[in-house]
Amino acid sequence: MVRQKSAIDVPDGLTRVLLHACCAPCSSAIVEWLLANDIRPTIYYYNPNIFPREEYEIRKAESKRHAESLGIEWIDDDWRHEEWLQGVCGLEDEPERGLRCARCFELRLTAAAQQAVELGIGWFSTTLASSRWKRLDQIENAGYAAEAAVTGARFWAQNWRKGGLQERRNQLLKEYGFYNQLYCGCEFSLRQSKTRNS
Repeated sequence: MVRQKSAIDVPDGLTRVLLHACCAPCSSAIVEWLLANDIRPTIYYYNPNIFPREEYEIRKAESKRHAESLGIEWIDDDWRHEEWLQGVCGLEDEPERGLRCARCFELRLTAAAQQAVELGIGWFSTTLASSRWKRLDQIENAGYAAEAAVTGARFWAQNWRKGGLQERRNQLLKEYGFYNQLYCGCEFSLRQSKTRNS
């Protein structure tokens, strides 16, 4: 059974969730909604895809600042970029929203599933599903693959673009003065972004 609150479908009995957060702007409206609906998030910042390191540190600091301002537990699982590069090896020339992105999502969400189980939360979700630049089917497939790979993990597949959250995200971005990145994160998306804008 699932209880529905506006456009967000909440699994029955869910009161805590590990929220994999890609950045503060994408997580802000989701976290606000969760807290307003008596669901306690733990923010899990695991984004080894982000390049260069300076970009990673800026996004990490913004995510941490946001969580601390709300008194929410925030976990950093470190950069581990070389490990991520090995995980997507052979997919470097894939276009955005292609096989590299699908693999990247699976790597990050499997880590989130493991963290959720280790913390005794069980449920995990991701702010990746709030971005209009991402394919929801890839995110859902990655989440369910992570659920299957990690015993005790349960994936909350939610389209976080619904229920006015996209509009609220844009408002909160301005209210908090968040740094708002202009590309997905990895060196391959950065390269493609520069090619498009040149």
